[in-house]
Amino acid sequence: MSRIGKKPIDIKDVKVSQNGNTIKVTGKLGELETTVHPNISVKIEDGNVVFERPNDERQNKALHGLSRALLQNMVDGVTNGFTKSLDIVGVGYRAEQKGESILLNIGYSHPIYFMPPAGIKLEVPAPTQIKISGIDKELVGMVAAKIRSFRKPEPYKGKGIKYSNEVIVRKAGKTAGK
Repeated sequence: MSRIGKKPIDIKDVKVSQNGNTIKVTGKLGELETTVHPNISVKIEDGNVVFERPNDERQNKALHGLSRALLQNMVDGVTNGFTKSLDIVGVGYRAEQKGESILLNIGYSHPIYFMPPAGIKLEVPAPTQIKISGIDKELVGMVAAKIRSFRKPEPYKGKGIKYSNEVIVRKAGKTAGK
């Protein structure tokens, strides 16, 4: 039995409704919806959501834990939300808030304007920091990865856009001749 899949999800602060394979979670921050694979059965009973699988086939075992984790992330998202933080490292590299979007000057000959998708909020608390927040964990992670992909950190000087908790492993540069 999947250790993650067999744990019940506590739904005391949110409203969960099921319509066939579609599950909708509504909380104080918003509303999220997902579709569960037909092999996985979902039961909403006395303040908990429980997932069950029909047998121990490899695919069903994988879907069991996945379905439970996705719904848990939805419940966490509509109650607390998710945040990712990015740091910009490099001389002259900076970000600037322009309404909903941000303007990035990261060493290219042109500035980069990034408009976030619906449901994502971008903040620039300092010129070298970007905070991405939203209720959908997957979307927050995708936006953070997209912004990071504009200028990934390089291993020699560490210049680029990195996650705040990311450690850049530095390489030694060329050594001088003897």
